[in-house]
Amino acid sequence: MNRFLWELPLLLLTACGGPYMGKDLFGADEFVLDSYKIREGKLSILEMQGAPMAELSSEMLDEYEDRIDEDDVLQVALYHPKRSDLVSAVSAVGQTVGYRVIHGEILLPDLPAVQVKGLTLAEAREKIQKDYQGQIQDTEVFLSFKDRLSRKIELAGLVATAAIPVDGRIRLFDVLAKARVPPEANLFKSYVIRENQMLPVDLNRLLKEGDMAQNIVMRGGDKIYIAEPSAATIMVMGEVGREGSMAIPSGSIPLRLALAQAGGIPYTGDKSYIQIIRGSIAKPKIYTLSWEHVIHLPNESLLLMPGDIVYVAAKPISEWNRFISQLLPSFTGIEVVGNGAGRLGVLVP
Repeated sequence: MNRFLWELPLLLLTACGGPYMGKDLFGADEFVLDSYKIREGKLSILEMQGAPMAELSSEMLDEYEDRIDEDDVLQVALYHPKRSDLVSAVSAVGQTVGYRVIHGEILLPDLPAVQVKGLTLAEAREKIQKDYQGQIQDTEVFLSFKDRLSRKIELAGLVATAAIPVDGRIRLFDVLAKARVPPEANLFKSYVIRENQMLPVDLNRLLKEGDMAQNIVMRGGDKIYIAEPSAATIMVMGEVGREGSMAIPSGSIPLRLALAQAGGIPYTGDKSYIQIIRGSIAKPKIYTLSWEHVIHLPNESLLLMPGDIVYVAAKPISEWNRFISQLLPSFTGIEVVGNGAGRLGVLVP
């Protein structure tokens, strides 16, 4: 992040030599209410950030009848009690390269081209078996997808595989399991794209909370991106042990945990002025909390979301303490000189 962007709110806060004290401050009550909105998940957070999305349609959870499409590759196998030559010929191709659908048709040994595009696997199997039985009695056909070029899900980011085929029943959870999404992935910033539109799916609620209302049925052409852990962050600044950014892969983090990970508040920090800057630089929403709120309110009532800046003000005396600490080396040096001079018989006032 550009250093100026996260230093500007700090300059605004410290312009008067301390925490921001404007009339547009919000207190702990407002922060708790907004924390309950954050608990609702990704869609609520996006709405708070000014990027609302529509609710997930229940139709996306419905399975659909999958049909054979152009460029699909089919695996065909035959069984016949006597025609082992035909069985071997069909199976040899089916198990190696497969039968690709070209111009809607596949070519099988001892048969004219069979039109299969637009059929389900069951319908295509029945059609192929009928064609074979018209020539050879007691033939049984087995049919499945071997590969699908157009009806696949494309995956990118922190995944172990680049594509997974669909079948009208495979769901998002199954796809993510096959993709082996690492536990540290940033699920808040991860997303699913369908027809160039981002779907209102909360991957964190699906994978971490088991919310099956997010477990949509996947379709060919869908795209999934799994983000890096640092894709969503907050900043902790001011009188803390370690200033800097902090990744929040789930989309939120309790204020108490953020302060702990930042090394806590030293004695120079003013625990009555813990401020959270949220929103745009031009019009931020600034909350002021005290340490009493942090230690007494439950974690789920004090949540930070991506883009938040936590600023801990300094006690007025801390500037004097810093001044004294800077002088100490000088005083130590004078004491060493004095001791040395005394030993040499030199009187030092």
